[in-house]
Amino acid sequence: MRVTCLAENTACSDAFGCEHGLSLYIETSGARILFDMGQTTLFAENAGRLGIDLAAVDFAVLSHGHNDHGGGLGHFLALNASAPVYLHPDAFTPHFGRTGRDIGLDPALRDHPRLHFLERETVIAPGIGLYGAALLPETVPVDSAGQTVLRGGARLPEDYCHEQYLLIEEAGRWVLFSGCSHRGIENIVACFSPDVLVGGFHFSHRPLDDALSAAAARLASGGTVYYTCHCTGDAQFAWMRTQMPHLHRLSGGQCVEI
Repeated sequence: MRVTCLAENTACSDAFGCEHGLSLYIETSGARILFDMGQTTLFAENAGRLGIDLAAVDFAVLSHGHNDHGGGLGHFLALNASAPVYLHPDAFTPHFGRTGRDIGLDPALRDHPRLHFLERETVIAPGIGLYGAALLPETVPVDSAGQTVLRGGARLPEDYCHEQYLLIEEAGRWVLFSGCSHRGIENIVACFSPDVLVGGFHFSHRPLDDALSAAAARLASGGTVYYTCHCTGDAQFAWMRTQMPHLHRLSGGQCVEI
């Protein structure tokens, strides 16, 4: 399996642009997958620099309904004439950041015919499945960090029920993709016990303290190999890296064989 980071907060060289967001291109033995589309059209621009043809993507996955992961959704639908896009029905529910800013998706795209809304475990292709956040055990409490969702006319603390995870089995290994891990990276790892996890930890606002060290120790204890990015935080990554020998950084333009 080959994973290429098309957009992320950082870039591996000056040849690639960067932005606050995430987009990954995944090549398995039988499928070409786009996982998230970043905040703008940057994911497509970087794909072009890498010689990746997004028109040939077989299907796309939107990990959750925030615009730093789905801001490029409309652009992808225009570039690719056939690929279905899988997302949770609540992805288009209005979402707001800690300052009250709208961080949701473009509502004009909600009724696009190639959007497929999934609420439960779904096998997309042999060895490839999508799983919703509702199945996660909440061993570690979920912190909305001031983010809200509009339900029944009221802004309520975000519950991130619109988050979903892509699990791929190939060559006897289980690889899990998580956009931001809003429902708790420890909860996600406890649920799936993947051999490899690719995605953000959402630790960028956490202090560098004993609690973060304890979380790093728990994540390292199961033997999972991590490729992390985006919302993990640079300082937090450096702090955890001293305790997690299998923790690796993934930047825009970078390709890894898993």
